[in-house]
Amino acid sequence: MTTVIVPVDFSSTSLHAAEYAAQLLVGHYGVTLILYHSYAKPADEAEALEELEALKASLQQDHIVKIEILNHLEPDFVDGLERAARHRNADLVIMGITGKSAIAQVFFGSNTLKMAATKACPVLIVPEGAVYSPLNDVLLTSDFKNTLNTTPSVPIKNFLSAFKPTLHVINVDKDHYISLTESYEKEKQDLKKMFEGYNPEFYFMRLYEVEEALNMFIEDKKIDLIIAIQKNHSFMEKLFQRSHTKSLSYHSKIPILVIHE
Repeated sequence: MTTVIVPVDFSSTSLHAAEYAAQLLVGHYGVTLILYHSYAKPADEAEALEELEALKASLQQDHIVKIEILNHLEPDFVDGLERAARHRNADLVIMGITGKSAIAQVFFGSNTLKMAATKACPVLIVPEGAVYSPLNDVLLTSDFKNTLNTTPSVPIKNFLSAFKPTLHVINVDKDHYISLTESYEKEKQDLKKMFEGYNPEFYFMRLYEVEEALNMFIEDKKIDLIIAIQKNHSFMEKLFQRSHTKSLSYHSKIPILVIHE
């Protein structure tokens, strides 16, 4: 990992994401954190640059991290961010998001969804309630279907290599104990071989409510980050749509790394 971009519009949400990113990258001396801002009118350039420089100084006062500034005239936020990510060969974009159930927005029309859909690079979403903690335990959600062809192993392994957490792989199934079925055992072995060297731990939960199962698991294992593969919405909708009856804590406090299939 060498380049991480944080889009900044100077809202509290984006400033929180920038602070999280700086904390995350402490000790990663070969990584450059780029504070990206796009403005619609040339008259806004000077003020934006001044605010970016102030933010850079503030972050570097508190954290030892290499920071650069990218300040662009760009009417379309997502187009500009995508071009910047591709031009700089970004390994990761870190974005803030608001609202207790705001992770649902990732898959239903937000700029974060649009950015993830460009496939330029993985996108790490930092909810407003997230408090930085070292990435000791990360959770990979999987539907255990055609995993060899639908699991983007390279970016996942790049992330695991950079931060060296324990990898927990989970599937929630409401119908049966899938760990006992032949097809799911094959998928498990495929994933085990795929992440050989990272010592993945596998879990199968039989619960009707996917969100409830994940919430229980995240709290029990003290998960610091969720890795989610953005593909067909069937499984992702179960994972990220807000429950009609309850608000789940991981929506508001657990960062989610979205990687396109």
